[in-house]
Amino acid sequence: MKVLLTGGCGFIGSAVVRHMLRHTGHVVVNVDKMTYAASEDALEEARGHDRHTLLRADIADATAMQEIFAAHDPDAVMHLAAESHVDRSIDAPADFIHSNIVGTFTLLQAARAHWQSQPPARRTAFRFHHVSTDEVFGALGPHDPPFTETTAYDPHSPYSASKAASDHLVRAWHHTYGLPAFVSNTVNNYGPWQFPEKLIPLVTINALEGKPLPVYGDGSNTRDWLFVEDHAAALATVLERGEAGATYAIGARQPRSNLDVVRAICAELDRRLPDRAGPRERLITFMKDRPGHDFRYEIDPSRAEAAIGWKAAHDFAAGLSRTIDWYLANREWWEALRANRYAGQRLGTTGAKDAA
Repeated sequence: MKVLLTGGCGFIGSAVVRHMLRHTGHVVVNVDKMTYAASEDALEEARGHDRHTLLRADIADATAMQEIFAAHDPDAVMHLAAESHVDRSIDAPADFIHSNIVGTFTLLQAARAHWQSQPPARRTAFRFHHVSTDEVFGALGPHDPPFTETTAYDPHSPYSASKAASDHLVRAWHHTYGLPAFVSNTVNNYGPWQFPEKLIPLVTINALEGKPLPVYGDGSNTRDWLFVEDHAAALATVLERGEAGATYAIGARQPRSNLDVVRAICAELDRRLPDRAGPRERLITFMKDRPGHDFRYEIDPSRAEAAIGWKAAHDFAAGLSRTIDWYLANREWWEALRANRYAGQRLGTTGAKDAA
């Protein structure tokens, strides 16, 4: 397939690009606005690859989207482009409305016009895969069963509300216009190339530098953690095997409290690079909880696993070890971000998605 992939220079998007080029024969047309969290470096061998094209464009720009569909004639769309940091959504919700709601609407309209212009065989084969989050389902209590594909929506932050709205738009375009669209919802991702505002890279880098390791509240908030390369494999499989109108809940069955994640990072770093000042857990700093901090997210991926024949390959210990190894080996990348692109922004605080 020729896949129009939005947000392909972001953390998850770039992992999908790398996976498709390494493990499939798909051609990738990568549309990215190149905001603060995008990185061409994360594309790795995709830069200059003959099956990858990078186009800098805003998915909320209707003219640009129409021109891209006309010029590249894709067989499928995988929509990952989104603003995703909860703290940023609290501070600047308009950006999330623009990208996640207006952008998804604009992309759907362009995709629908393209799909309707195709001959019957290509219309039947076309697919629109919208990638979403578990945060649209709200929060779980300590003993509640995990989210599934049928869990009712109950978003609590501007970020999750904007993603919930985009999910509803995708389903409405399927039911109203017949666009062959489906949705996947996933848990917290972690791994190489993640922007340093997120929990695992933030704590890893701060711990290396002897800086405070910020934890909201008492650290008991719990997330399910999925290694990004496992998620990329799942998304590529959903794109190929997904059924129009369906939902796929993708998880790893690896729940951890935020405090447990921070402690695991400290232990891994202490094992690799002991700190003369003592164990790095001494750097853990509890902070006032942020507004609306959901207690727990977790997905039961059983239905998705059965439907697409996929299961996460990494447990949390293995994925975390690989992630820390990558950040230790790629200091130049994240040091440049901290010194230049991220100067003056809040690297010492974290949001609920991928964060403590």
